[in-house]
Amino acid sequence: MHRYLLVFRISPYFFNSGLLSSGSVLATLADAFASIIIAKSSSEASPIPEFDVLFGPAYKGIPFAAITALHLRTRHDITVDLSYARKEVKDHGEGGTLVGSPLKGKKVVILDDVMTAGTAIREAIRVVTNEGGEVIGVVQCLDREEVGKDGQSSTVTEVEAIVGKGRVKAILRLRDLISWLERKGTMRAELDSMRQYQTQYGLK
Repeated sequence: MHRYLLVFRISPYFFNSGLLSSGSVLATLADAFASIIIAKSSSEASPIPEFDVLFGPAYKGIPFAAITALHLRTRHDITVDLSYARKEVKDHGEGGTLVGSPLKGKKVVILDDVMTAGTAIREAIRVVTNEGGEVIGVVQCLDREEVGKDGQSSTVTEVEAIVGKGRVKAILRLRDLISWLERKGTMRAELDSMRQYQTQYGLK
């Protein structure tokens, strides 16, 4: 089955992070996010400054930010706040779109599931900026390793132009997923479709 992506590309595969729903998988995912954040914080090659808030874009980024904030505290003794934005403005209770920690004057790391052309990440950056925060890092589950809006440069490179060089990372890259499928020796037809798609939209 082919999927229409937010960027209006017809893709032969779809990364459904909603299936990452069991306690054991979420624990592994939190550890992976935290490990990348800690490695980025201590790396001289791609430093990320100390930050205050983990931000989860609605909807799939919200649990990622929550489990990672908890993991950082319980496993690494690092305390950061949590914030996320609703897609709909709430007109009762606390109101507005932002839930959790205020972002004004805060340094923020965004966690999300996947980045294709970077449309959703740019919107998340806009939300954080409008609330007075500064995005100093982005970590995603999967980097599809596709070209950005200009059809030439990497989406990661385009987003790094906003948040800083070396500050956009992923737990997995598409090449990792393809290598794993190749080792399994199954889904050959699907692999061929994925390779053809990468020939058209992937990084050269």
